[in-house]
Amino acid sequence: MFDVVILAGGLGTRLRSVVSDVPKCMAPVDGRPFLEWMLAWIEPFKPNKIILSLGYLSEVVTDWINSTMKDYPIPIDWVIEETPLGTGGGIRLALSKTSSDQCVILNGDTFFDVDLNALCSFRGQSGSPLAVAIKPMERFDRYGSVTLDDRSHIISFNEKRYCEKGLINGGVYCIDCTAGLLDDKPEKFSFEKDILEPLSGKGVIAGFVSKGSFIDIGIPQDYQLAQTFLPANIKP
Repeated sequence: MFDVVILAGGLGTRLRSVVSDVPKCMAPVDGRPFLEWMLAWIEPFKPNKIILSLGYLSEVVTDWINSTMKDYPIPIDWVIEETPLGTGGGIRLALSKTSSDQCVILNGDTFFDVDLNALCSFRGQSGSPLAVAIKPMERFDRYGSVTLDDRSHIISFNEKRYCEKGLINGGVYCIDCTAGLLDDKPEKFSFEKDILEPLSGKGVIAGFVSKGSFIDIGIPQDYQLAQTFLPANIKP
């Protein structure tokens, strides 16, 4: 079993021209907050608990959870960053409320249709403390690419550049909560820069390839796409 952490504390600056009065995770998609679509997608995996890592306009999210999602069948808790802690600090704060030995981490502005049970099983079988769900993609330049070795360990996270074909970090992780990967970091740090990049090439991070649907609502053009994409892919 596993818990789920959703990182939903960002300022949403890239989306500010379209959605300015709510956090990114609450941006309306076909009449429902993006977070509601995520929770509908998560529910069939039956995690033990969901923990939201909140910051900017956190009261908008907590008020909505308390009013609209009170009958959601999985317990929802949250932590609130008083000052921005970076992705790593936000994850570590949320992990303080976990009740399981492993946790799935999701970004609150990205949908990647990964089998979370399979991801967690893969991490356990690999013996790695951390597994990253990675997405095959063609003709992209908005994302850095990921290189795997023949044992499905991540060798490197590469800078953004145009790639005709490659793998990207889909922003979905399974972490062994007992491994202490985040213990010695400062109060504010980046999960990507201070955890993923230094550990790549050391046989520590396993790469779980998934061909599931992927969309990032953090930019206006993909946010518009999501209005039809999510209803077609998720049952509310």
